[in-house]
Amino acid sequence: MSEVEYIHLPYQASLLSFFSAVRDLPYPALLDSNHAHFPDTQHDILVAGPLARIHTKKEGDPITWLTKPLYSLSKTDNPMTLLNELMTFICQEPWAKNAPKERPFIGGLLGYYGYESGHFVEHLPDTVEHDIALDTLNIGLYSWAVVTKHHTKTTQLILSPWCDAETAADLINRFTSACDDVLVKHSLHHTQAFALTSPFISNMSATDYAEKFAAVQAYIQSGDCYQVNLAQRFSSTYEGDTFTAYQALRHACPTPFSAYLQLSAEQSLLSHSPERFLLCDQGRVESKPIKGTVARGATPEEDKANADWLLASTKDRAENLMIVDLLRNDLGRTCLTGSINVPKLFALESYANVHHLVSTVEGRIDQAEHAIKVFHQSFPGGSITGAPKIRAMQIIDELEPHQRSAYCGSVVYFSANGQMDSSITIRTLVADRGKLHCWAGGGLVADSKWQEEYQETFTKVGKLTHTLEQDFLK
Repeated sequence: MSEVEYIHLPYQASLLSFFSAVRDLPYPALLDSNHAHFPDTQHDILVAGPLARIHTKKEGDPITWLTKPLYSLSKTDNPMTLLNELMTFICQEPWAKNAPKERPFIGGLLGYYGYESGHFVEHLPDTVEHDIALDTLNIGLYSWAVVTKHHTKTTQLILSPWCDAETAADLINRFTSACDDVLVKHSLHHTQAFALTSPFISNMSATDYAEKFAAVQAYIQSGDCYQVNLAQRFSSTYEGDTFTAYQALRHACPTPFSAYLQLSAEQSLLSHSPERFLLCDQGRVESKPIKGTVARGATPEEDKANADWLLASTKDRAENLMIVDLLRNDLGRTCLTGSINVPKLFALESYANVHHLVSTVEGRIDQAEHAIKVFHQSFPGGSITGAPKIRAMQIIDELEPHQRSAYCGSVVYFSANGQMDSSITIRTLVADRGKLHCWAGGGLVADSKWQEEYQETFTKVGKLTHTLEQDFLK
């Protein structure tokens, strides 16, 4: 097979049953747009069984080939450097150049970057406690994908030339069986039990938060920074299958950038993010930073009043504008000169538990392999660090007691045809060896009030923690 092959399957409104059909393969991942609610994300993507993994190691190259190596890569201990080189090789494949440019994913790289991956971009302190065993970065090189386009109501199995005939036949059989199995197709897919064995507890008391808030204010008043995103972590213990928990949260908290990544029998990522980090669509680069949050109202009148208040909030608009300027600078590192613009400023977007203030920043690139370079040079997203970015990250390291892990990183794909999309992994849970962690933070500025900011963290994460505690706490 010298070109990409497209096999039509029955349209799937969700890929949950297809994901269940490949969960026995290594490193399955589902990018799940909850399309009925959100116009910005019209694709679901499913992958499993990568050809290679690019991940952090204490020693040796950061790539592990699970099949015969496709490329001879330079020796480096920096996974981002290796990923840049690997993506250059991939985009130069004749079949990749000839593939339709509008398809979101035809094979390539997919996985997550944890927040601490920023240490591969900038020289930063690292004094926090590392008590989560997930790799800082974990990206798979995938030879096939199932892609659903919701606006055309089509589902296809996409096979790159890397995918051998035996694998292709096995996949067709799996997905055909999943379509034929009515019980699987129409069930809630809660095939395995899940339970919380303790309620969520924060790593900061209210007093702790107030003290750290005061430290941020001192830095702002001294001119060190304009804004710092301070987060607290909530942790619980669990047993059973986190995919069951993911589906319950998917129903309770529909978001445009949901994702479930199964990393091992004891580790998984459950993301219900409302925020895009970077999109690259046929050379157009887009970021949609969120800054400004208010709770949904209990009545339609209260809900509208809350939304109107947010739209008029001078403080929230100022925070948003700071991050828009930061992202204009970040994209300007790698996008074409003169291509940066802001088509939407301070737009309202509404979710199950909150209203958000969202802006859009755009730029352009002229080569497919540059998408990953734009991503790396802009990572992590400024909306979850503060401004200036490097100083804000230094202060975060000083004040937050634990690593952020996957929180405030990104779930991302880089397709062989140059397409890319990514989220900011907020509203995201990390399952690690029987412990379940989630985080919530907010951007602190000069006129912030600690009680309001402290409460906002609970507003942001409450739908996740309350759903799991109500439905699954023993």
